[in-house]
Amino acid sequence: MDNARKIVVEVLNDVFFNKAYSNIALNKTLKNSDLNGNDRALATEILYGTIKYKYTIDIILKHFIKIDFKKVDRYILNVLRISVYQIKYLDKIPDFAVVNEAVELAKKYVSLKSSKFVNGVLRNYLRNKEDNFCTAKDKVLKLSFKHSFEPWMVRFFMKQYGNEEIENILGGLNNVPSVTVRVNSLKASYDEVWNKLEELSYEIEEGSVCPEAIKIKRGSSIENNPLFSEGYFTVQDESAMIVAACLDIEEGMTVMDLCSAPGGKATHAGELLNNTGRVLAFDIYENKLNLIRQNAKRLGINDITCSVMDASKYNEKYSNVADRIIVDVPCSGLGIIKKKPEIKWTKNINDLQSLALVQQNILKNAAKYLKKDGILLYSTCTLNKEENEIIVREFVKGNPNFKVENLYFGKVDNFHYSEYGLTIFPNEHMDGFFLCKLKKQW
Repeated sequence: MDNARKIVVEVLNDVFFNKAYSNIALNKTLKNSDLNGNDRALATEILYGTIKYKYTIDIILKHFIKIDFKKVDRYILNVLRISVYQIKYLDKIPDFAVVNEAVELAKKYVSLKSSKFVNGVLRNYLRNKEDNFCTAKDKVLKLSFKHSFEPWMVRFFMKQYGNEEIENILGGLNNVPSVTVRVNSLKASYDEVWNKLEELSYEIEEGSVCPEAIKIKRGSSIENNPLFSEGYFTVQDESAMIVAACLDIEEGMTVMDLCSAPGGKATHAGELLNNTGRVLAFDIYENKLNLIRQNAKRLGINDITCSVMDASKYNEKYSNVADRIIVDVPCSGLGIIKKKPEIKWTKNINDLQSLALVQQNILKNAAKYLKKDGILLYSTCTLNKEENEIIVREFVKGNPNFKVENLYFGKVDNFHYSEYGLTIFPNEHMDGFFLCKLKKQW
């Protein structure tokens, strides 16, 4: 019988030391395990929580581990991390049970000596867990400890958004991600899907902005739901759902999606076209295009054509072809940390700066593929203004035939409008995101 915490430690080793993606590594490991539903949920909670709060956890551990972290056995270090996470952030597991599990893991998979080390560290922490582990007076360091972000990232967000918004951003990025689905209008009406979900005992509510969105508050795994497999809906964050909705798509149009995989926005465009036009979906890797084809087939969309293409390199074949273009560029991903918390530890300031040239090239090429009076939607899942407003500002400056169109969804707490687009701050229901709608005037 597999052990949930053992699985978590193994995945953490892969994420922290081999730069694996947490969701891929966890899904692969769980698929090959015999854990029951409750243990799978526990493993998922401990894994993402430990990754999310790694900075804070490590500061606490350094109070009780006097040697360099680099000298601590990797397996043992992650056993200690998941244990501190459970003690500090979870209230459903007794402290003594956490310590016992940790000691057994260390003894079974490393050594008796290591198990004694683990026992000593954790029992020392339990005796002192109400201590103040962050005595710094500096606001950045306090926020770093409270929300578990590297100080450079806290400074970065403060510089771009100011002191008033920093708590909202950091808190929003630490939210547990919720599940939102997009109703497929090709197969059923919104009310039909709503009623079917209620019949299957899901607790649901309407989306925040998009008319196709349904928030799943509680229920069994949505991707095992027969409605999903039959294509009545697809899972998509509402921030990403807004993209196709902003394009003013009309039947018979040609829509290009330049960085398409896994195809959420392309399939949304296909649904809005009602299978009357065509969606040209591109990605740099063929295997990723297969994901789009599978999704399109499940959803009953037959107007999507997938092709391999590097969007950063101009392809004359598509000059003046598209009525609408989706430009969801590769980005630093700072808006989706709640779904991929390892971004906190894998990104650095140089990574943020290196993406700008690629983004600029993709946007310039997209402009050449668009027809006169066509609409282009530039988007990212980051909160870095240098990948968002600044990219758009420089593009418009060099392309006066393009005009920024107004995006307005009313007063929404986490929506921040500017001259160059809409920034969505992350919250319980939506990812951090940026959108800009551009119209080609001549």
